[in-house]
Amino acid sequence: MGGPLVIDPSGWRLKPSHFAERHGLILIIALGESIVAIGVGAEAGVDAGVVVAAVLGIVVAAALWWMYFDVVARVAERRLVRATPGHDQNAMARDSYSLLHFPMVAGIVLIALGMKKTLGHVDEPLKLVPAVALLGGAAVYLLAHVAFRWRNVHTLNTRRLGMAILLVALIPLAVELDSVVTVGILAALLCALIAYETHSYGEARDRVRHHLHDPA
Repeated sequence: MGGPLVIDPSGWRLKPSHFAERHGLILIIALGESIVAIGVGAEAGVDAGVVVAAVLGIVVAAALWWMYFDVVARVAERRLVRATPGHDQNAMARDSYSLLHFPMVAGIVLIALGMKKTLGHVDEPLKLVPAVALLGGAAVYLLAHVAFRWRNVHTLNTRRLGMAILLVALIPLAVELDSVVTVGILAALLCALIAYETHSYGEARDRVRHHLHDPA
């Protein structure tokens, strides 16, 4: 994984839009597998608590999808396409996609582990490892987004950074609450973050989605 960092990328041949699209599909596959994990976790039996936890898990997966594909993926792809071909464009592709998408996928995988354990025992607190996987995985995903934006537009997404810190801080609480409550808190926080970003940056979001001009 670190090899490309010490190799001159100037000679690499790149199709920017295709490259960005392929990495987006990798995230979709990871999110799909996270939903599969919900079914695996519920294999012991289905009751009201399991149904609630499963719905909340799908809300979490949908929120993770929205955070990437609503605006972030569009801006990043446009930046990659418009970068100077050769070293600059290839280095951006290497950093933004080949490297920084790895922690995004890792975060989704960790969340899936936490969801699987939640569905197995919805009325019991999560143990430390699955609690760290669930909330820490979401934090890793958000931190990867922060780094992704910094690499592409050189601005810091303080809202997602703050949310990542908050999720890590909630881990001690997660080992005390019923696991379904922890998933509910995670879903509510992610949805609240999306609502805040959509409301606060509605005009910029509209410009990005309708290709009026580069939002940076």
